[in-house]
Amino acid sequence: MKQYKNMFSAETIANYLQGVVEGDPSTSVTGVARIEQGKPGALCFFANPKYEKYVYTTKASIILLNKDYKLKEKIAPTIIRVDNAYEGIASVLGLFESAKAANKKGCEYPSKISWRSKRGKNCYIGAFAYIAKGVKLGDNVKIYPHVYVGDNVTIGDNTIVYSGAKIYQGCVIGANCIIHSGAVIGADGFGFAPQANGEYKKIPQIGNVVIEDNIEIGACTTIDRSTIGSTIIHSGVKLDNLIQIAHNVEIGKNTVIAAQSGIAGSAKLGESCVLAGQAGVIGHLTVGDRVTIASKSGISNNIPDDRQMLGFPAMEASKYKRSFAVFRNLPDLWNNVNTLVKKVAVLEKNQDNKSDE
Repeated sequence: MKQYKNMFSAETIANYLQGVVEGDPSTSVTGVARIEQGKPGALCFFANPKYEKYVYTTKASIILLNKDYKLKEKIAPTIIRVDNAYEGIASVLGLFESAKAANKKGCEYPSKISWRSKRGKNCYIGAFAYIAKGVKLGDNVKIYPHVYVGDNVTIGDNTIVYSGAKIYQGCVIGANCIIHSGAVIGADGFGFAPQANGEYKKIPQIGNVVIEDNIEIGACTTIDRSTIGSTIIHSGVKLDNLIQIAHNVEIGKNTVIAAQSGIAGSAKLGESCVLAGQAGVIGHLTVGDRVTIASKSGISNNIPDDRQMLGFPAMEASKYKRSFAVFRNLPDLWNNVNTLVKKVAVLEKNQDNKSDE
């Protein structure tokens, strides 16, 4: 069970989720647990029918249930009824995490904070963090230890930057964002001009990265600054760990990208797209809204809205599946063709022999 210092009552949680309490509204919890590992003082939830038996055996103090779920027998935990228990637990986890973050305030020693930077109310600066000149931090910003924030960076209200993240000069981070450890925002784009002698000359990358509100960036994900202008991540985007976003890329609202995917320079992704793990998009392409790209797929052409793409190079999923039904049988087809060739050769030889008689 994950423990928190804060304690929340069933009534408080129900009000937060706009749910209904069944049982003692004063029942309090200090942590969250999986339903099969529930203990007193813990809150758990039931949403997957596979775990139904634990509803009746869990020792948790509070359990989230869907409003339409009918109990087969009486249970000990206090119940909070919500429209969707799975979404509800996500909100509860956010409540606990917010309360934990709220306890972080002030500046730890040693840290380096330029006197030419500005901080809003209730900010937290961890030990060994570096805040350069011209930096503007909004209210309730949390900068964990060993974070680097370069010159003239702006970070909006309630954003959290976890230990070891680096934000290069001139980048703009919106409100309510989460940047995980090891993320690098604003490193130079991969721009080199080939020379006549075979060498490469670096092209200065003088733009920045603009990250709008309500964005989460996973650990060790990198977002390169633009050559000119801005690399832009629009609001609501969720980036997994180990993702590469190249210079001058633009990613539309509420797009989700899974780990080890790569977006090459100047590509534009639309709104509400989903990229599964290790998907790739080559440079200077446009991917429309609500496009789903399957794992390990490679996008090499512009994609219209509302498509499902699969394969490398990627094609529409329905076409790929039909093609796959053919090429997975190629060995058998090859054997059949070889057999037919041999039979034809025998027939031709027999025909030639008859002609010579």
